Order: sequence, then structure tokens, then C-alpha cells
Amino acid sequence: MTDLVGYERRNNVAIITVDNPPLNVLGPGVPEGIVAGIQRAEADDAIEAVVLIGAGRHFIAGADINTFGMPRDEAPDVRGMVNAVENSSKPVVAALQGAALGGGLETALACTFRVAGPSASMGTPEVKLGILPGAGGTQRLPRLVGLEAALQMITTGEPVDAERAAELGLVDEIVDGDLLDGAVAFAASRVDDSGPLRRTRGLDVRPDAPADQVLAQARRTATAKARGMIAPLRCIDAVEAAVTMPFDDGMRRERELFTELVESDQSKALRHIFLAERKAAKIDDVPDDVQPSDVTAGVVIGAGTMGGGIAMNFANAGIPVSVVEVDQEGLDKGLANVERNYQATVDKGRLTSEEMRERMDRITGVVDYDAIGDADVVIEAVFEDMDIKKDIFAKLDKAAGPNAVLATNTSTLDVNEIAAATSRPSSVVGMHFFSPANVMKLLEVVRGEQTSHEALVTAVALGKKMRKIPVVVGVCDGFVGNRMFHKYTREASFLLEEGALPQQVDKVMTDFGFAMGPFAVSDLAGLDIGYRIRKAQAATRDPDERYAAIADRIVEMDRLGQKSGAGFYHYEEGRRTPIPDPEIEELIVAHAAELGIERREISDDEILERLLYQLVNEGAQILDEGIAQRSSDIDVIYVYGYGFPAHAGGPMFHAGLIGLDKVLADVKRYRERHGDTWTPAPLLTRLAEQGKTFEQYERA
Repeated sequence: MTDLVGYERRNNVAIITVDNPPLNVLGPGVPEGIVAGIQRAEADDAIEAVVLIGAGRHFIAGADINTFGMPRDEAPDVRGMVNAVENSSKPVVAALQGAALGGGLETALACTFRVAGPSASMGTPEVKLGILPGAGGTQRLPRLVGLEAALQMITTGEPVDAERAAELGLVDEIVDGDLLDGAVAFAASRVDDSGPLRRTRGLDVRPDAPADQVLAQARRTATAKARGMIAPLRCIDAVEAAVTMPFDDGMRRERELFTELVESDQSKALRHIFLAERKAAKIDDVPDDVQPSDVTAGVVIGAGTMGGGIAMNFANAGIPVSVVEVDQEGLDKGLANVERNYQATVDKGRLTSEEMRERMDRITGVVDYDAIGDADVVIEAVFEDMDIKKDIFAKLDKAAGPNAVLATNTSTLDVNEIAAATSRPSSVVGMHFFSPANVMKLLEVVRGEQTSHEALVTAVALGKKMRKIPVVVGVCDGFVGNRMFHKYTREASFLLEEGALPQQVDKVMTDFGFAMGPFAVSDLAGLDIGYRIRKAQAATRDPDERYAAIADRIVEMDRLGQKSGAGFYHYEEGRRTPIPDPEIEELIVAHAAELGIERREISDDEILERLLYQLVNEGAQILDEGIAQRSSDIDVIYVYGYGFPAHAGGPMFHAGLIGLDKVLADVKRYRERHGDTWTPAPLLTRLAEQGKTFEQYERA
């Protein structure tokens, strides 16, 4: 036994308890401890059955991701442990509570029986890390729940609850009372069962339809949804082995496919994002003893699209919120939009009518600042106009409580200038939600020059409570995400001038894995938004810097994007599918002719390089300036805020896979062709010359 796994006897039942908080993952020492417990029970003639349970809230939440990629002789032997459990001569009952995921579920599948508490959640999320269940999950799960259900669970990674698991035959009994007592009683009741133990490996796979048809449909579905990911298809290959091969041969096939995936760049990228997301909330220079303030009441200034979405985040997190608008008409319109958004969720079956009413009841609309005094956090969400925001923060300074955090939802403006409109700049922080605010997971938490540690950690904690992924960034124009996105979309416009068309550029990026290309995104957001920003910045623009005016010309034709039925694309009434428009092609060709640019055929490879490398080069500059704490934070921002494919790991990680020396050489080549917009970032140059990646960069 080990310190991470306990053993006790209760009459004729041995109890093996995994105690590796907080999630009981199968890290070093845990599989060995479980095997030792099985061996101890085997050697004790007084023991007739075994219960395997997890201490705390969870059974076993999976393998330790930090051990992936370790040499096989150094990594925990999860497969060997699972085999030891299944080969026990005495019945083993898995008692499932909380998370029974990945290697945890595979351990349970190898047990003779499974009982579960009502709150148990069972699943195989490995596909989300670019791998497949590698300890027999692809072979045992189909034998217990059938081919279709196993394919659904394994290829999507989505868990099932205890009730659904019982329907599928995944668990044998749901225990309503004390789980351990129920599991021990269940185990004792099985001691006198006659006949050999039922081992999962000995069961037959039950397809509800011909297996070849089921597998073919699964492949079609996975191909349509995976957008370039290889893991879902390899999962299907492994499950097919459970149907077509003897168990031991299927296990060998599973191991081959698992090894292929775990060594793939896609899995490395997905594991990088998994760990980066958890690292992002850590603020390097904030002491661990700084605690966030409790947020029991919030205020949102502005009932527009962003303000309404932010108010929904408060309500969804169980926090009462007041929404302040300048007049009753604007307030009523905003709250009606919130109600419509909730009703749409109810109509899709993702929320009950009762839950919707509870959330709406947490939202109060007001047309003055009287409600602000009791709020712990006030979030301003009005137009991107500095004068308006400064006026609001001057009012907040007088109306808000002395300990309130004052946050601005600005996406580009200077948080320090906004904070200077108050007498307490230490209380001011940026909280940049992404649209739609009630859906998008990313939250850029912007630290001003005088933002206090307390305000910063409170904003981060609030973001987590709202189920966002908060990433701390510094102050600059556009912060991290939009500053990089400007370079990305600008380069896309240059490509149009030089010979590409919107549909070609967008297809290259969606083929790479983005949900949408840059021009479809612009149409969705509304072309007038960027137009207003560019016009406001026109006076300060360097006249010698290359400027692409195609988007401006489109707006001046009253084509504002999806909302007007036309932008870079044409949209049929009531539909969002972009349709290439010959009128836009004519505009692009004429514009290039005015500039004296001879259009040429541009390859897909060049499009991909130029758009990705602009992101990487600007990201390197942001990292060097300290606007981002770490390169992985930039990757998290781009995966969760801008649709960068997670299986490519984010722009900075992806550059490391390519090799920074190659990226730098290409950036220099593009500078020779296109000028100073391709000036290499000094950090990119330094790291490339040192043979390092962005992950290896440590700020002095």
C-alpha cells in the first residue's frame, strides 16, 4: 500500500480507498496502491469481496496529465492496475461518486460491479486531449453499454449521469444513502453468487444495428464535427477492434492507436491548452495570501447587448445584479432582450422555465445610480467612447461603496485614463468580456498601473464564478486579443488587395481549424464597429504605413455585415450562411487597380503563413513588453476568445511546433516583399537564435 491508497476491513469485505486530493487522479503511487490492496485482499482468506472507493467528493477523475509522454517504465502503470482489478478472484465493486472519468472510469469498467451515488458523473474525456481511452476503455465500454452508446461517449468525451448510466447498464445500482455503506452491502450480497465472476472482457458487444453501418455513421459524424482533429476517428478505429477482434488483440490495437495519438502534435497542443488554462489564473507577482472580496451583489452600467450579457453572467452565478440605464425605454428594451436570450435557452432544453425565472428574478433594472452603493463589483458596459466612460467613472466614484471594485468592459481603451477619472484608481480594473458575453468563455482581466492586488484577484475570482476563463493582461491598445487581431485582419485585407478573395482566405482558416475566417467574423460582428474605430484613429495614423481601405469602402456602400444582409458576403434573408458576392470581387479588383497593385494568384500556404505569423510576431512583442504574463496566456486568449483551433495549441505554441527559426526566416522574407509591417519582434529573433520556444522564455 501507499500513502495515497488506504485499506481496511469491514467483516468479510475489504475497502480500498484512493486518497489523492483533490481529484484522486491516477498519479504516481495510486495505481501501485490499488494493486497492493487487491493483492492483500487476495491473500486474506477471510475477505470475500472488495469495494474500491475514492475519498472526498470524487471516485477517480482520470490519469495525471503531467505523466503523459513519460517513458513507459517511469509512468504509472494504469493498464497493469486495471488488469489486476479485473483478474481478482474475488468480486470487486466500484463505488462511484463525483467524477469517475478517463482512467477512473476504465478502472470501474474492470471491476465486477459498479454502484453509484446520484451525483456521479461517468465519462471518457480523453478525446478532448487528443488521445483515446488507453487502459481498455475502448474495449470494455462497448461490451457494457453497447456499440452506439460507447461510440457517443468516447468520440465526444461527454459524461453521463448516474441515471443514464443505469439505463445503459454501466452501473448496477444507484445508492441513495451513504455510498460506502451501500457499496459494502452490495458487495456482501454478491459473495454467495454461484458460478464464475462476470468479467467485462468476456461480454459480447451489442450493436442495435449492423456494426458496419453504426461505425460508418460514426465516422461521418466525427469527420463533419472534428474539423481536422484525428483523435475522434482513431477512437472509432479502436472501438471497431472491440467488435472485430478478440479482446486481447483489441487491447493491442488500442495501445497502438493510443501511442500514435499521445505522440502527435495535436495531443501535445491540446494538453498544452489544458494546462495553460489552469495556469492562466495565477498572477505571478500577487502573494498567495491576497484574498478576493466576496461578491454578493453586482451592478452593470448599460443594458445593451454587452451589458445584458454581463448581467446574465451575474444571474447565472447566483449573484443579484442591478442594471442601470439612462432611461426606461432603453432599460425595458435591454431586459426584454435578456429574457429572449433565456427563453431561447429554455426552448433548446438547456434550461428549465423555473431556472429561467429564478435567474430573471436576480436581475433588477434601474434608471439611476441609487443601486450602486451596495454593490461589491460595478461593471461599466457602454459605448467605446473615452469621454462617456470617464464621465461614468466619475459618477461611480461618488456613488459606489468605498470597497467596491469598479470595472470597465472596454475592449481597446486605456484603463489607466479611465481610472484617473476617479479618486481611487487602485479599485479600477478592466473586465473585457467577449461577445456574446453570456456565452463566450474568455475574460481578459486588465491590470491598470495602480490596480490593487485585491481588486485584481476579485475580478479573477468573479470571472471563475461566472464560469469564465480569466486571463490577466496589461494595458495597451487592444490589450492582447484585439491588438493581435488587428494585425491578423489587416494582413487578410492586404491579401485581398494582392489577389485573394474573401472566400479563399476564410476557407484556408476554417480548413486549419478556425470556426470562422476573418471576413465572416467581421460580417458577424458588424463592419461599422471597426469602421468607427478606424475613423477615430485616422488623425494619428502614420501616413507612410500601408493601409487597406477595402472594409471602409464596403461600409460606405451601406453593407454592414450580417445585420444588413450584406458585407464581405451576401446573406439571404433570415439566414447566416455567407454567399460570395461578385459585387465585392469587382470592388476589390477596382481598389487594387487604383493602388497600382498587380493582383496575382496567392497560394493557400501563403495565406495561412501570413495570417498565423502576424499573430505570432505581434504576440512575441506583447510578451516582450510584459502585457501578457506568459506565452501560454496568449494561447488561451486565442483559443477561447478568437476560435484558434485548440488542437493547434494557440499561435505561440503552434509556432514552437513549426520552429521559431523557420517562422523568423519567413517573417524576414515577407518583410523584404511587403515592408515594415513585417518587422520581426526582437523576442522572436532572440529566441530563434537561441533555439528556444516561447514556452521557454523567462522574463528577466
